[in-house]
Amino acid sequence: MGTTTSWVTGREHDSSFAAPSGLMGRLAGRVMLWTNRQRDLLPLLDIRPGEHVLEVGYGPGALLRLLSRTGAGRVAGVDPSPEMRALAVRKAPGTEPGLGTADRTHQPDAAFDCVVSVNNVAIWPELEPGLRELHRVTKPGGRLVIAWHGGDAPSRLARGLRLPDKVLATLEAALRERFDDVTRHELPSLTAFVARRAPA
Repeated sequence: MGTTTSWVTGREHDSSFAAPSGLMGRLAGRVMLWTNRQRDLLPLLDIRPGEHVLEVGYGPGALLRLLSRTGAGRVAGVDPSPEMRALAVRKAPGTEPGLGTADRTHQPDAAFDCVVSVNNVAIWPELEPGLRELHRVTKPGGRLVIAWHGGDAPSRLARGLRLPDKVLATLEAALRERFDDVTRHELPSLTAFVARRAPA
């Protein structure tokens, strides 16, 4: 279990989900596989054949596996946990799960048509460095999708993890400062923002 600081609360917290490690981290990865409904995101991501996609915070690799079946030309990911990387390598063969964070992806400029982060933005240490980095690796004309627990038909767990409206407004405003078009979407169990870069 790791210690991390959340930009939402400004406090350090211990969480097997925030920084999975050891036995508890592996168990957290299994829970994520059972409870996260990332399939709902696929229509919103709108991956086209040959596109390059990056997932930030891929956890045990469930969404990486789904993305690998979309016809994408490259599916890569960054996650700070070696335990999650080991799970994702097994769960999502043919993808590129690497180690990294939202603010340090270790990827080239403008490398991805679509960048996606699911259920981890609220546990980033800082919002601005993460958004700056994800804008950097998104191609002109590409999009960033950030989703968090919520939506219009959330499970009991998702209802308990919803972010306050003030936090969602802060996230939306920060996205609008860097991207050219930002829209909010309520999926069954996720509140998602799609932020697009203007074409070159």
